Amino acid sequence: MHKSYIIVLLAAMLLASCSRAVYENGKASYYADKFEGRPTASGATFHQRKLTAAHKTLPFGTKVKVVNLANGKSVKVRINDRGPFVQGRIIDLSKKAADKLDMTKQGVQEVEIKYKKKKS
Repeated sequence: MHKSYIIVLLAAMLLASCSRAVYENGKASYYADKFEGRPTASGATFHQRKLTAAHKTLPFGTKVKVVNLANGKSVKVRINDRGPFVQGRIIDLSKKAADKLDMTKQGVQEVEIKYKKKKS
């Protein structure tokens, strides 16, 4: 084996060991149009056309995969806000993200979210 191949393999193993996949199941909703242009908890401006979301505890900037459990469609979003603050809901999505999940007619949908959590 080449030394460079071994180094790349070891680096990949080290990176993989630094984080683990975490799953959450619950309900997703999406932002009303009245929030367009308003500041989010992270300080970013909210836009319905971006792939963003709100979560109660995940660090801002965390990338999350959201899967609609009713139809299997998925989307990747970046956390830039806090919420939702309704019992049973785990994530609030931008309208673009909700469209990709085909859930805008339902308004609220059962989802699974997956993200990488860094080891402490």
